[in-house]
Amino acid sequence: MKGFKPMTLKEKMAAGLIYTDLDSQELAAEHRHCLEILHEFNQSAPGEVKLRTKLLQKILGSCPEDFWIEPPLRCSYGYNTFIGNHFYANYNLTIIDDVKVEIGEHVLIAPNVVITTSGHPVHPDLRLHGGQFSRPIKIGNHVWLGANVVILPGIEIGDNSVIGAGSIVTRNIPPNVVAVGNPCKILRAITDTDKT
Repeated sequence: MKGFKPMTLKEKMAAGLIYTDLDSQELAAEHRHCLEILHEFNQSAPGEVKLRTKLLQKILGSCPEDFWIEPPLRCSYGYNTFIGNHFYANYNLTIIDDVKVEIGEHVLIAPNVVITTSGHPVHPDLRLHGGQFSRPIKIGNHVWLGANVVILPGIEIGDNSVIGAGSIVTRNIPPNVVAVGNPCKILRAITDTDKT
């Protein structure tokens, strides 16, 4: 077809289409670069705070001066992850950032949290050659993610919400709620009584 231009792999990823990245030398090189920087970050001494900041600013899409991430940290590419000011993540944060992950300001993340933009199709024929899909994730301001939370592709979590420990977030969570469980469901609204 005249004028037809096939989509690039990154365009397919951004569009949420099924793709395979097994033979992409470009993505493999970008992934390896991220892993090398993260290796240095994860092996750094506790007092090397400035080094850690500089290393993450090399790979993350946005990385303010005022943040703290406890090693170890894992990312796919880094450049698709955008964190806001006053961000804190405890040990063993994993971000599969094949597409954009936006994290707001004053976000707290407990240990062993997984944020994954990518998954695999249910039908085995589509997985036969490594088929997968990616959908962006957005986490609002003042969100707290409890220990061992898993956030699946395409999820948005509204401002001020709390996700209870061990929850698996399979649907969007609105602002100003406490949500828990597998699958994660709204437990209640956050009110002024939570100040006491």
